[in-house]
Amino acid sequence: MSTSQPSERTLLMGIDTGGTYTDAVVYDERHRRVVAKAKASTTHHDLHLGIRDAIAAALARAAVDPADIELVALSTTLATNALVEGKGRPVCAVIIGFDDDVVERGGLAEALAGDPAIFLRGGHDSHGSEIEPLDLDGLERRLGEMLADARLVDGVAVMSQFSVRNPAHELAAAEMIRDVTRLPVTCSHALSAQLNGPRRAVTAVLNARLVPIVAGLVATTQRTIADTGISAPLMVVRGDGSLVSAAFVRDRPIETILSGPAASLVGAAHLTGLADAIISDIGGTTTDVAVLRSGAPIVSPLGATVGGHQTMVAAVDMVTHGLGGDSEVRHDDRAMGASLLIGPRRVVPVGLLAVDEPELVHAALDRQLRSELVGDLDGVFLVADDRRSSADRLAPAERRILDAFDGRVGVATTVLDTLVSRRIAERLVQRGVLQYAAFTPSDANHVIGRQRTFDSAASTKAADLFARRRDRMGRPIAADGAALAALTIERLIRRSAEAALSVAFSRDGFADDAVRSQIVQRSLDRSLTTVQVDIAMASPLVGLGAAAASYYPAVAAMLRTDVVIPDDADVANAIGAVVGRVRIAHTCAITSPQPGQFVVHSGKPSSHVTLDEALAAARCQLEAAVHTDMVTAGASTHETSAEWTDVTVDVGGSPLFVEGTLVVTGSGRPELSR
Repeated sequence: MSTSQPSERTLLMGIDTGGTYTDAVVYDERHRRVVAKAKASTTHHDLHLGIRDAIAAALARAAVDPADIELVALSTTLATNALVEGKGRPVCAVIIGFDDDVVERGGLAEALAGDPAIFLRGGHDSHGSEIEPLDLDGLERRLGEMLADARLVDGVAVMSQFSVRNPAHELAAAEMIRDVTRLPVTCSHALSAQLNGPRRAVTAVLNARLVPIVAGLVATTQRTIADTGISAPLMVVRGDGSLVSAAFVRDRPIETILSGPAASLVGAAHLTGLADAIISDIGGTTTDVAVLRSGAPIVSPLGATVGGHQTMVAAVDMVTHGLGGDSEVRHDDRAMGASLLIGPRRVVPVGLLAVDEPELVHAALDRQLRSELVGDLDGVFLVADDRRSSADRLAPAERRILDAFDGRVGVATTVLDTLVSRRIAERLVQRGVLQYAAFTPSDANHVIGRQRTFDSAASTKAADLFARRRDRMGRPIAADGAALAALTIERLIRRSAEAALSVAFSRDGFADDAVRSQIVQRSLDRSLTTVQVDIAMASPLVGLGAAAASYYPAVAAMLRTDVVIPDDADVANAIGAVVGRVRIAHTCAITSPQPGQFVVHSGKPSSHVTLDEALAAARCQLEAAVHTDMVTAGASTHETSAEWTDVTVDVGGSPLFVEGTLVVTGSGRPELSR
């Protein structure tokens, strides 16, 4: 129970659900300090367990009554990780008014990844006028065919030609889809006001994939905080670092991509007080690198790129790499000597698996170490946390993989005895039915004594097995597990340095691959002898994440810059979640199809005879929309601002208005429970 009167401090709780750990902090807003923090393993098969354990531990360490918590804010990397790892629920795309070849543009084919698409007649022109009536009969017929197909989908994405200028066809299609299928529907115009149709389509498809994942997380978090005795409102961090209510984010989960990294940036600025820095946040699954300018993260003007997908989601200008403490370590057996590859897939560290399954893991590792045969599956395990609920939706060949081992864990060398079984297992991993457990940088840290959280003996045995793997000349890649662990850490440090330097180069206008140039690589190697070229970062490097102290001093030394690892760097994202603000922006275009006509494209297009009249109407509509959304998002008290930009051309020495864009933004702190 709290020993202080509620009026003496304002207690908030920040939660970050990452790919490996779930963090929780109790934060005193009035005195700007962390009261207590805690970590728990993220339990992917049942997120409630990890969230519950982190919250309970933080509350116990803070010695506060759950009823004294006045706000809960959640950040998460689950959406980011799903896109980086190529996971997500199956969807159907309904494409209105586009040519069939639109699938080949803007990365839409990659986003669909073989999922079905329905092409319909319809769409509008750039001024919002209907080109062709929407083929609703064709849509109803195709939806019936889709429902009869054995390949079920979990959501539908709708995109229409120029829907940002007139959303009528997307709205009509969405209404029919909901009536016929009862599935969640994403409309592209609701996610972005930009014109690029193919990229809006990509954004809508990815959003539809993420709806069940993020909705499940939000519902689980709400249930968990209620069970704990917390009655405060739940906020969620969006990719630009702003906060919105749980209700607001359910239909737009795509906006939570880079939620965790955005929260960590806000937290880093809060913890360090730095105005300018390169921030690198290493988690279990990813490393996220971004630039802090004037005390705030830079927001990408083009939209976030995650997992190779270019979206139209406003998010921090950040580069996400599949590089983390729990990244799978692999070896390129075509290389001479040790050529280690790290990521992008996250696996369960062998040392962590051994904490829960010590007898099985050690028995398998010992047996493999005694064998003279060396295989690429030595030290690899299969983990099925939720096999019971998965079994009903598996094909017979897939069920046989699970049936090949009892309990939760299987030994890969035993279960995956054919190429076919390996391919099936890969498919089950992509669908989240299985996880691999294998050697990781976290295991390497345990081998060399930097970390003692897991079973170090199991990590050492896994490293010894990995060291026996052969290069293309048939020689072992390392003398022993300790040597292999040192090579792994060395490789992770080099990859981390290249990731940070690549972002720095990009911000200075160089090509993304500038870091791969020979002169930069030789400078990092310190192998130049006749000339002196020292590549260094001009800004300090801020290291975040639980493992930051293990890696980032060496990363900064390689980049010839200062390193800053703030107190509470391990929970910077949870801190950033609770110190953020609610921000909502609405945008509309005003076009002029002909002299004396100005069309406002906010919802149903409206026509006006003067630009001033059109601007006044647009501002009135946008301010009303922003107010409604700010209330829904959890900040009924807020301020608004407006920004107008226009495009004009010179005609005979006089400016001629072509079109313009009005943006109205609302901003405010979220409401507390008291």
